[in-house]
Amino acid sequence: MFQFMVILRLTLCCAMLIWPVICRAETGSLVGDGAFGQAQGLLARSTDAVETTSTGASLFAGNAEGSLFAPFPVMLRQGAPLDANPDVVAHVRAVIGRAESPFAGYDAVQHGATVKPDKPPTQMTIGEIFAWIAATPGQPHAIGRYQFIPDTLARVVEQTGARHSDRFSPAMQDRLADVLLADAGLPAFRAGQISQQRFMNNLAAIWAGLPTSSGQSKYHGIAGNHATVSLAYFRSEIAKIAPG
Repeated sequence: MFQFMVILRLTLCCAMLIWPVICRAETGSLVGDGAFGQAQGLLARSTDAVETTSTGASLFAGNAEGSLFAPFPVMLRQGAPLDANPDVVAHVRAVIGRAESPFAGYDAVQHGATVKPDKPPTQMTIGEIFAWIAATPGQPHAIGRYQFIPDTLARVVEQTGARHSDRFSPAMQDRLADVLLADAGLPAFRAGQISQQRFMNNLAAIWAGLPTSSGQSKYHGIAGNHATVSLAYFRSEIAKIAPG
């Protein structure tokens, strides 16, 4: 009996010494060198992340309106120029606009919205748009030339420092969309750091009206989404701004 008690005490002591080491090892694997820690690193490193294929959903598509959307890891720093040549940025915006809002442009409202705003989006403030979204649950709310959905709109408004009192003007919509062009890797593409097809696929992962290299929307068939421009058109237009 005495020998049994001695063995038991030694076992308990060893367990008490080992347990903190196990705890520290598990904690480290979750937030340091393990998979989760590496994922956090990808969110912080813009130069590495541009080559990563995003799983973020379209601004135009999504189950439960944007539930598929996840921000890209590349972010445009507030006030930083997207490209030295403003014509390049305007060209890409125009391609997106043709795919997402070819008729109403900056005043486009997703056709599935049964309750539309009471005035054109360009005459509304950002705060009024969010108020319309809150007052009309259960319907699509993609709005403007770039068909911003609520979660995305909230994110880019915050990133640009736009105020709710600011008007949702064409210039403001362009400014908000530029954050997403940076997310897609426009600066990296122009610098020759990513290929044209990678940049195109990144854009198509944000806007469902644009085709991926398969020729179809990344979200083909989801919530009625499909590519609204051809791959040949998309490729030829992006080739016009290719570096060199």
